[in-house]
Amino acid sequence: MAETKSSTGHDEAPPSEDGAKPGADISFPYDRMTVEQFRRRFPRARWSDARKAWFVPGRTASRRIGRWLAEMEAEADAHADAKGRDAFVFDPIDSPYLERGKAGFRIRTPYSKTVVDELREVPFSRWDGDLRIWHVPFRSYEELRRRWPEIEAAARRNEPEERRRRAEERKGSEQDIRSKRRSAERKLHRYPLRSDDLPPIGRPVAISYGIVVFTEISGELVDPDVIANFYPGVTEDHVWGYWRVPTLEEIVRTWPAKMPAAEDAEWWLPTIEELRPARRRARSREARKRAKAS
Repeated sequence: MAETKSSTGHDEAPPSEDGAKPGADISFPYDRMTVEQFRRRFPRARWSDARKAWFVPGRTASRRIGRWLAEMEAEADAHADAKGRDAFVFDPIDSPYLERGKAGFRIRTPYSKTVVDELREVPFSRWDGDLRIWHVPFRSYEELRRRWPEIEAAARRNEPEERRRRAEERKGSEQDIRSKRRSAERKLHRYPLRSDDLPPIGRPVAISYGIVVFTEISGELVDPDVIANFYPGVTEDHVWGYWRVPTLEEIVRTWPAKMPAAEDAEWWLPTIEELRPARRRARSREARKRAKAS
């Protein structure tokens, strides 16, 4: 990436009292073709050993350099897109979830957290909330190709028919019973807490369920024999805390912890890695509420 700066501190500066000429410096990694293009565009530019940069004279030098850099970036993007388009022709992805468009790929799958996480790692990918599809430019094809087996496998697992089939297989099994009990327990919005280590009330904290806001510490002692399957390690010294889902504003205003929590912590201040997905989920919840209200 090239760096540029005005030799006088701003774009259109007159000569200073010490005789310095108006102009701008620019530096970039050496490449013979790039240097030749630069010299053709700026024939009056001179290399400065002292500053380790090219000096382009003129009061509008900074703006002219900016335009050249934008053109170079667009040219590089076009070359990368052509390379990705050729790679797709040579080794295409054949999938019902992927469609080739004019500017790149359109990807539509059943919802899957794995799919979302994988596509977010693909450079320049973006989600279109109106069309409910992912857009990936041709230049990102190699990374998309590398991640596609995981993306397609997760998409197929989350097809409605496949999910119904798995649900039918689980129905009445021990796993199904445990799952329903865990779901019922979570709907109570309660959590066992050590009486000598209570979280702050009204402030987002992290627990095994994710980021929550505790609204009340009841003081009621838990019964380990009843809930041991849901909360391993709980003792008679634990009391019930009641929680709710935090709002987007609360999560945005939460300052992230600098250090991760201890392994045996029952609650902790969330790190930035925990806050980022929580913010995305909170935005989605609020967007759904607004859509439903309208």
